[in-house]
Amino acid sequence: MNVSVDLLRRVFGYASFRGQQAEIVDQIVGGGDALVLMPTGGGKSLCYQIPALLRPGVGVVVSPLIALMQDQVDALLQVGVKAAFLNSSQDFRSLVDTERRLLRGELDLIYVAPERLLTDRFLGLLEQLIARDQVALFAIDEAHCVSQWGHDFRPEYIQLSQLHERFPGIPRIALTATADHLTRQEIITRLGLEEARLFVDSFDRPNICYTIVERDNPRKQLLSFLAAHHGAAGIVYCLSRRKVDETAVWLNAQGVTALPYHAGLAAADRQRHQQRFLREDGLAMVATIAFGMGIDKPDVRFVAHLDLPKSLEAYYQETGRAGRDGEPSEAWMTYGLNDVVIHRQMIEDSSSPAEQKRVERQKLDSMLAYCESAKCRRVVLLNYFGEEATPCGNCDVCLQPPVLWDGTVAAQKVLSAALRTGQRFGAGHLIDILRGKPTEKVQQFGHDRLPTFGVGAELDDMGWRSVFRQLLAGGLLAADASAYGALKLTDSARPVLRGEVQLNLRRQSARPKAKGARAKSVPSSVPGTHDSPLFARLRHWRSEKAREQGVPAYVILHDRTLHEIATLLPDSPQALLAVPGIGLAKADRYGEALLAIVAGAD
Repeated sequence: MNVSVDLLRRVFGYASFRGQQAEIVDQIVGGGDALVLMPTGGGKSLCYQIPALLRPGVGVVVSPLIALMQDQVDALLQVGVKAAFLNSSQDFRSLVDTERRLLRGELDLIYVAPERLLTDRFLGLLEQLIARDQVALFAIDEAHCVSQWGHDFRPEYIQLSQLHERFPGIPRIALTATADHLTRQEIITRLGLEEARLFVDSFDRPNICYTIVERDNPRKQLLSFLAAHHGAAGIVYCLSRRKVDETAVWLNAQGVTALPYHAGLAAADRQRHQQRFLREDGLAMVATIAFGMGIDKPDVRFVAHLDLPKSLEAYYQETGRAGRDGEPSEAWMTYGLNDVVIHRQMIEDSSSPAEQKRVERQKLDSMLAYCESAKCRRVVLLNYFGEEATPCGNCDVCLQPPVLWDGTVAAQKVLSAALRTGQRFGAGHLIDILRGKPTEKVQQFGHDRLPTFGVGAELDDMGWRSVFRQLLAGGLLAADASAYGALKLTDSARPVLRGEVQLNLRRQSARPKAKGARAKSVPSSVPGTHDSPLFARLRHWRSEKAREQGVPAYVILHDRTLHEIATLLPDSPQALLAVPGIGLAKADRYGEALLAIVAGAD
């Protein structure tokens, strides 16, 4: 048997590698560099953990996720790998003890925050280890943090180029779950990975059902969505800290256990909330984007967005926190016209250079186009990352295809209203004009005397808002952030206004209920075990073990492994080792208890 496959089986309990994992492992074990783009849940960690165990010395893993290092290390200790971390959460005694273990060659893997790695103290430790040939590799996780165009930019990541400059003989592997072409090139340039082999896996997450609903009553819509996920863990993303706090309070009042998470909370509160989310079942984390990168919790069943993400990379990264275990999960978002104005305002008000603002506008435009597209969500999303795809049958567009209609005349009415009012007003005011509402503001400016006043009685407010969103997404209108969201015509609007092109729009309509969308989700990897008494007993046993050890339940065993046990019914230590996810260390530690539970099954 191949030595890396044998190690995979013995330590991690898997009989074979997935996708390009084997090639990536061979590249690093052979001393080469690699840039790995692999979706969340695709098995990125094994791509550096296996080589770190096969090469002499310690694998140095650079990760920005201080709060999660403990869980990553705990998971490795469970399978018998000697791992530790170094970050600012440790007291001085723990720090010194870990450094001594590192120098004595007692560790297989060391996780370190980038700001810690770049200190003279740690670089000095590395020099001592490398002088003794005791560093196996450098793994740079969440590598997209190096990109100024990316959504999680960390300035200290740029300085990680020092690793190659100071220690050129050590193989490096940079990994990320999301990077468009621009971000990919910046990772290569800034980290000096021009000679690295590039591995790009499919970005498809077929178990996630994507749904976008037009915002009407967002809290009511969210509660309706959550009703189909009673007792499940999930994340609700909001744009502002205030909205996070208010939404969490409201959800708790509605009987949904919810915790807030944002950068404005005290560090101890953030840590406590994150630990509860990771260790308890059925919690909803209401958060800003400060929460989530690299979340290892495999059984997150839903990710809901109450506000529009600023880019498709951010959306992909955030929704990718659902269903890491491969089980059916949902990505749900409510989206409205005001999102466009808010994001434009944020871009224009930022201190970013003009070129970065231009890139951010392009990314926002792609996000809007995704929301308003009449094509399969998955096709649009994967095409954005340069991957071809066919309609998935597991998104709202596929489950309930939108009706297209000739919106040329409606668009002309909108564009004419914007022109006749001097391109100084937002959608709300223009809709009042089109629908013939003699509001105080409409009368104040004399807009009730315009030829366009009352010409749009055929659509209600929601219908017109849908038209406005699609014209914004299609680039015919632009929101002027400096003029409080005033809508202006672009050059692309002129042919439509002159009747030279026909414009097909998607008709505003009710979306399928969350429960209906889930019914068509990808089936469970192990059908028929979710509700079995044996599976329930296994989960209860796992919860007790996790509580005893103070670790998240999934660190003991993943749900998928419990499903396999409930299906295969192993009756001997050898049969237990055939279960995916159970290697020698876990079989030795938990085998007797697991076999006893199976033997006692009805």
